This record gives sequence, C-alpha cells and structure tokens, in this order.
Amino acid sequence: MKAICRDCLWTGDEQPARCPSCRSPRLVRHDELDRLTIAHLDCDAFYASVEKRDRPELRDKPVIVGGGKRGVVATCCYIARQYGVRSAMPMFKALKACPDAVVIKPDFAKYKEASKRILGRLGQLTPLIQPLSLDEAWMDLSGTERLNGGPAALQLVKAQRDIEADTGLTVSIGLAPNKFLAKIASDLDKPRGFSVIGAAEAPTFLHARPVSILPGVGPMFARSLQAAGYQSVGDIARADLKALVQRFGEHGLRLHGLAHGQDQRAVDPDGERKGMSAETTFNDDIADLKGLEDELWPLCDKLAGKARHVGVAGRVVVLKLRTTDFRLHTRRKTLAEPARTAKVLFQEGREMLRREADGRPFRLIGIGMADLVEGDVEAGLFESDQARALKTETAMDALRSRFGAAAVVTGRALKR
Repeated sequence: MKAICRDCLWTGDEQPARCPSCRSPRLVRHDELDRLTIAHLDCDAFYASVEKRDRPELRDKPVIVGGGKRGVVATCCYIARQYGVRSAMPMFKALKACPDAVVIKPDFAKYKEASKRILGRLGQLTPLIQPLSLDEAWMDLSGTERLNGGPAALQLVKAQRDIEADTGLTVSIGLAPNKFLAKIASDLDKPRGFSVIGAAEAPTFLHARPVSILPGVGPMFARSLQAAGYQSVGDIARADLKALVQRFGEHGLRLHGLAHGQDQRAVDPDGERKGMSAETTFNDDIADLKGLEDELWPLCDKLAGKARHVGVAGRVVVLKLRTTDFRLHTRRKTLAEPARTAKVLFQEGREMLRREADGRPFRLIGIGMADLVEGDVEAGLFESDQARALKTETAMDALRSRFGAAAVVTGRALKR
C-alpha cells in the first residue's frame, strides 16, 4: 500500500494524482506508508475551533481565545492568524493587528470534554497514547494491524474522519518512524492535514531546517548553538560527534542523533506530565518585593493543592517572572525532599524571588514544580517541617472539599 484516499478509503500500490475511485485529490502517498507506526495528532486551532463549533455565527470571523486587560492570546483561529495574531502574543498587540477579532474567555471545562472525546477515539486503536496537552498526543500503533483491520496509516485516516464527524473538530496527523519526526509532520499541512516523513528521507528533509526545530532546543540554547557555528540541523549532522559531546555533553550526543532523524524515545502513556505550574498576570506592574510575595503565596497554595489531589510531588521548584518588555525569566532549585506543600513552595520561591526583585517592574509571576514523582499523602515517620505542613494542608484540603474553597483561608492570604 503506497496510497490512501482520505475521502473514500481507496488504497493501492500506485501513487496517482487523484483517487482512481472517487477522483478526490486528498490522497496520502508514501513509499513507507504501510510500515510506519508512530503518529502525532494535533487539533487545529483547538480552543478557537471549539468556540466556532458551538457558535456557528463566528465561522467566518477572526476569533481569539484569551483576554483580560493584561492577558495574552491562548490560541486563535486561522482567520486571525492571517492578520499576524499568534499564541502567547500580548492581547493589546493582537487586537492592534486584528481589531475586528471576537475575543472569548477560555472555557477549559468545555475544552477538556472535547479532548476526552478525541482521545477516546484514539484509545480504540491503541493503549499507547501519550498526551502532550489537551489538543495533541503521540500514538504507537505497532502490532495493531490485524486487530484494527489494516496498517497504521489506514487506521489513522479512518480515525481522522470519525473525529471530525463525531466532534465537529478537525485534526492534523503526522506519521513517521519516531516521535520527533511525527510531531514535525503533523504541522506540515494544517488544518485537516495528514503528512508522512519516512526514515529514508529524514536527513535530507531536516538538512536546511533551523536548529530550533530540535526537541529541547529553546531560544537560549539555539543562540548557543548558533554562536558555536551550528545554524542549521545539517550543520549538526555534519559535525564531529566527539566535538559536539565535548562542548555540549549528553545534549550534543542527542542532538547528533536527532539531526540524522533518529529518536529512541518510546511513546509513554505515563510520561505526559513533566511538570505543573500556576501563574498570574497583574493588572498593574509590580516592582516591590512584598507585593510580589503577596501574589506568589496564593499560587503556591493553588499548585500544592493540585499536586496533592493528583498524588505527585516535585523535586524541582521553578519561579517564573515576566518583565514589562515581555522577557521571561525562570529560576530553578532542586530540593533534597520533593515538595508537595504550599509552605515549601513559597519558602523556595520567595528565596529565588528575593534575588530577582531589584526594583524592576514585573507583569507576571508564576510558580512551578518539575521532575515530578509520586507523592504520598501521609506525613513521614519523622516530623519534618514539611511533614507537619503536609498534615495541616491535607486537613485544609478536606475542609475545602466539603465546605468550599473559601472555607479555610490562611493568614498569608488575608494579608493579600
């Protein structure tokens, strides 16, 4: 099988320009089509698409999901993108670029329900699903051909059609030999796309791409690579492996493999949660330490409660600050004992905050937990400060669950 019609499901070994059965041009063609099993699904402009589905009068209008006086764009529809609007753009800039846009506040309960239905359809194909967020996930369909009546490509074409019919939402799919290439492929033909990158073509496909396309290469790391002479993925692929490892350690070894289209990461259904966080954008900039601490505490309380609810703790505490020029500053601290209480999060976050609060005004503050581990809800054998705090905060969780979030308020919160 080298081609599939996405409209009538015709399959054949030839690769015609149009489907021989229904004359549709919507064909998926590739020499490796019946051998590839790793896929990445990405919902198209997910939040905005859910809103347009539920409000048909918005179908032909630019829609931005986000809002607030100091807010940012959570997502926007493809019409708004034609005006230059992008996710994470400050709202005032988005509205300047697209003044006629309809701005809608996020409704995460609605988005979670839509996500649940989409992932439920994927779950009919394979248990090996690794969500990255509400609107995207990796899948491994190895060994499912006999059970599901065809190779992975055919299964995914059917699932793509079913999802659109069932939810009214469209998705794009990338199919490849590994997670890295599958995620790139899903972004090649949006919306309603289905793209394939095979193992044989991967090095050539990646050659001219910027280094920022590689997983784990953020803006700062990209600048370091570029300063070292690695402008493109091809530069890394051609580089001496020993020199890369000497300069960048294990990262250099991993980048060299990725640059050749190699990725050994497995699709891990339990690996989707790498961290969790809470943040807030201020109505007015805050520069003084006390004001920042007052904003930090409720975030720590919220995050700790969420962590206890899902049964995790974090080995790393992350402080996030955004300055008025929209630059993001993050600081991290690794702990001897994983954090699961607001008390510990606030203590560690405040220490990092004190080193950053030098009079500069900030527009956003956030606190996060990374390197998550399973967290016991019981205090340990020894009465450490965190064990005592855990007892208190667990009791507060129970009271809030029974009587409401406002049933118990800390003294720190009252100061705010």
